[in-house]
Amino acid sequence: GNRSSIGCTPCSFSAVNVAVLGTGRMGAPIARRLADAGHEVRAWNRTPEKAEGLGATVAGTAAEAVEGADVVITMLADGATVEAAVPPLPPDVLWVQMSTVGVDDTARFATSHTRYVDAPVLGSIPEAERGALVVFAAGAREPEGLFDPLAQRVLRLGDEPGAATRLKLVVNLWLLD
Repeated sequence: GNRSSIGCTPCSFSAVNVAVLGTGRMGAPIARRLADAGHEVRAWNRTPEKAEGLGATVAGTAAEAVEGADVVITMLADGATVEAAVPPLPPDVLWVQMSTVGVDDTARFATSHTRYVDAPVLGSIPEAERGALVVFAAGAREPEGLFDPLAQRVLRLGDEPGAATRLKLVVNLWLLD
Protein backbone atom coordinates (compact mmCIF):
# COMPACT_ATOMS: atom_id res chain seq x y z
CA GLY A 1 0.00 0.00 0.00
CA ASN A 2 0.91 3.67 -0.04
CA ARG A 3 2.51 4.05 3.36
CA SER A 4 3.10 7.79 3.09
CA SER A 5 -0.66 8.39 3.22
CA ILE A 6 -0.84 7.02 6.77
CA GLY A 7 2.16 8.82 8.16
CA CYS A 8 4.43 5.80 8.34
CA THR A 9 7.86 5.75 6.81
CA PRO A 10 8.82 2.45 5.19
CA CYS A 11 11.62 1.92 7.71
CA SER A 12 9.32 2.16 10.75
CA PHE A 13 6.37 0.34 9.17
CA SER A 14 6.14 -3.34 9.84
CA ALA A 15 3.18 -5.25 8.45
CA VAL A 16 1.60 -7.69 10.87
CA ASN A 17 -0.96 -10.43 10.48
CA VAL A 18 -4.13 -9.07 12.08
CA ALA A 19 -7.37 -10.90 12.79
CA VAL A 20 -10.37 -8.62 13.23
CA LEU A 21 -13.25 -10.30 15.04
CA GLY A 22 -16.40 -8.27 14.48
CA THR A 23 -16.85 -6.30 11.27
CA GLY A 24 -20.00 -4.41 12.09
CA ARG A 25 -20.35 -0.63 11.94
CA MET A 26 -17.03 0.02 13.73
CA GLY A 27 -15.09 -3.17 12.99
CA ALA A 28 -15.56 -2.94 9.21
CA PRO A 29 -13.77 0.42 8.78
CA ILE A 30 -11.06 -0.72 11.23
CA ALA A 31 -10.41 -3.87 9.16
CA ARG A 32 -10.49 -1.87 5.90
CA ARG A 33 -8.05 0.78 7.15
CA LEU A 34 -5.62 -1.86 8.47
CA ALA A 35 -5.74 -3.72 5.13
CA ASP A 36 -5.28 -0.45 3.19
CA ALA A 37 -2.24 0.29 5.38
CA GLY A 38 -0.57 -2.93 4.20
CA HIS A 39 -1.35 -5.28 7.07
CA GLU A 40 -2.40 -8.85 6.28
CA VAL A 41 -5.97 -8.88 7.63
CA ARG A 42 -8.32 -11.80 8.21
CA ALA A 43 -11.85 -10.79 9.20
CA TRP A 44 -14.58 -12.74 10.88
CA ASN A 45 -18.17 -11.76 11.58
CA ARG A 46 -21.20 -13.79 12.66
CA THR A 47 -22.83 -12.53 9.45
CA PRO A 48 -20.06 -13.37 6.91
CA GLU A 49 -21.34 -10.87 4.29
CA LYS A 50 -20.37 -8.03 6.67
CA ALA A 51 -16.72 -9.15 6.46
CA GLU A 52 -16.65 -9.02 2.64
CA GLY A 53 -15.26 -6.18 0.52
CA LEU A 54 -12.91 -4.86 3.20
CA GLY A 55 -9.61 -5.91 1.60
CA ALA A 56 -9.39 -8.70 4.16
CA THR A 57 -9.53 -12.46 3.83
CA VAL A 58 -12.92 -13.57 5.14
CA ALA A 59 -12.67 -16.39 7.67
CA GLY A 60 -15.48 -18.87 8.24
CA THR A 61 -14.89 -19.04 11.99
CA ALA A 62 -13.20 -16.89 14.61
CA ALA A 63 -10.71 -19.72 15.21
CA GLU A 64 -9.83 -19.70 11.50
CA ALA A 65 -9.37 -15.91 11.59
CA VAL A 66 -6.92 -15.97 14.50
CA GLU A 67 -4.83 -18.86 13.16
CA GLY A 68 -1.33 -17.51 12.51
CA ALA A 69 -2.25 -13.97 13.58
CA ASP A 70 0.23 -11.74 15.40
CA VAL A 71 -2.57 -9.48 16.64
CA VAL A 72 -6.25 -10.19 17.31
CA ILE A 73 -8.55 -7.17 17.44
CA THR A 74 -12.02 -7.59 18.90
CA MET A 75 -14.71 -5.02 18.07
CA LEU A 76 -17.93 -6.65 19.18
CA ALA A 77 -21.22 -5.62 20.82
CA ASP A 78 -20.46 -6.41 24.46
CA GLY A 79 -18.46 -8.53 26.88
CA ALA A 80 -20.61 -11.63 26.46
CA THR A 81 -20.22 -11.48 22.67
CA VAL A 82 -16.44 -11.02 22.99
CA GLU A 83 -16.24 -13.97 25.38
CA ALA A 84 -18.28 -16.18 23.04
CA ALA A 85 -16.29 -15.21 19.94
CA VAL A 86 -12.65 -15.31 21.06
CA PRO A 87 -11.14 -18.79 20.78
CA PRO A 88 -8.20 -19.79 22.99
CA LEU A 89 -5.22 -17.70 21.84
CA PRO A 90 -1.56 -18.73 21.79
CA PRO A 91 0.38 -16.85 24.52
CA ASP A 92 2.50 -14.89 22.01
CA VAL A 93 -0.55 -13.40 20.23
CA LEU A 94 -1.43 -9.82 21.17
CA TRP A 95 -5.14 -9.42 21.94
CA VAL A 96 -6.30 -5.82 21.38
CA GLN A 97 -9.81 -5.57 22.82
CA MET A 98 -11.37 -2.43 21.29
CA SER A 99 -15.03 -3.04 22.16
CA THR A 100 -16.48 -1.03 25.02
CA VAL A 101 -17.16 -3.63 27.71
CA GLY A 102 -17.51 -3.38 31.46
CA VAL A 103 -14.74 -3.23 34.03
CA ASP A 104 -15.43 -6.80 35.19
CA ASP A 105 -15.25 -8.22 31.65
CA THR A 106 -12.01 -6.32 31.05
CA ALA A 107 -10.46 -7.72 34.22
CA ARG A 108 -11.55 -11.26 33.31
CA PHE A 109 -10.18 -10.97 29.75
CA ALA A 110 -6.88 -9.54 31.04
CA THR A 111 -6.39 -12.46 33.42
CA SER A 112 -7.27 -14.97 30.69
CA HIS A 113 -4.53 -13.83 28.29
CA THR A 114 -1.00 -12.64 29.05
CA ARG A 115 -0.63 -10.20 26.11
CA TYR A 116 -3.86 -8.24 26.45
CA VAL A 117 -4.49 -4.60 25.53
CA ASP A 118 -7.55 -2.86 26.92
CA ALA A 119 -8.13 -0.42 24.00
CA PRO A 120 -11.65 1.01 23.74
CA VAL A 121 -12.14 3.87 21.32
CA LEU A 122 -13.79 7.27 21.39
CA GLY A 123 -15.55 8.12 18.15
CA SER A 124 -18.23 6.72 15.92
CA ILE A 125 -18.56 5.47 12.36
CA PRO A 126 -17.36 8.68 10.60
CA GLU A 127 -14.23 8.80 12.79
CA ALA A 128 -13.57 5.09 12.23
CA GLU A 129 -13.89 5.57 8.45
CA ARG A 130 -11.49 8.57 8.49
CA GLY A 131 -8.99 6.93 10.87
CA ALA A 132 -9.71 9.65 13.42
CA LEU A 133 -10.63 7.61 16.49
CA VAL A 134 -9.14 8.26 19.91
CA VAL A 135 -7.76 5.00 21.32
CA PHE A 136 -7.45 4.59 25.08
CA ALA A 137 -4.79 1.88 25.49
CA ALA A 138 -3.71 0.07 28.65
CA GLY A 139 -1.80 -3.18 28.84
CA ALA A 140 0.77 -4.97 26.73
CA ARG A 141 2.56 -2.86 24.10
CA GLU A 142 1.09 -2.98 20.61
CA PRO A 143 3.33 -3.16 17.51
CA GLU A 144 4.70 0.25 16.51
CA GLY A 145 2.26 1.97 14.18
CA LEU A 146 -0.62 -0.50 14.62
CA PHE A 147 -3.06 2.26 15.59
CA ASP A 148 -1.73 4.78 13.01
CA PRO A 149 -4.34 3.97 10.33
CA LEU A 150 -7.13 4.01 12.94
CA ALA A 151 -6.53 6.88 15.31
CA GLN A 152 -5.85 10.57 15.39
CA ARG A 153 -4.69 10.07 18.97
CA VAL A 154 -3.62 7.21 21.22
CA LEU A 155 -3.68 7.78 24.97
CA ARG A 156 -1.31 5.27 26.61
CA LEU A 157 -2.61 4.66 30.12
CA GLY A 158 0.06 2.31 31.42
CA ASP A 159 0.62 -1.42 31.57
CA GLU A 160 -2.42 -2.38 33.66
CA PRO A 161 -5.48 -3.37 31.60
CA GLY A 162 -8.61 -1.76 32.99
CA ALA A 163 -7.42 1.85 33.11
CA ALA A 164 -8.57 2.43 29.53
CA THR A 165 -12.03 0.94 30.07
CA ARG A 166 -12.51 2.97 33.27
CA LEU A 167 -11.56 6.19 31.43
CA LYS A 168 -13.81 5.33 28.47
CA LEU A 169 -16.78 4.74 30.78
CA VAL A 170 -16.13 8.05 32.58
CA VAL A 171 -15.92 9.89 29.25
CA ASN A 172 -19.16 8.24 28.09
CA LEU A 173 -20.92 9.40 31.25
CA TRP A 174 -19.49 12.89 30.87
CA LEU A 175 -20.57 13.10 27.21
CA LEU A 176 -24.11 11.95 28.07
CA ASP A 177 -24.49 14.48 30.88
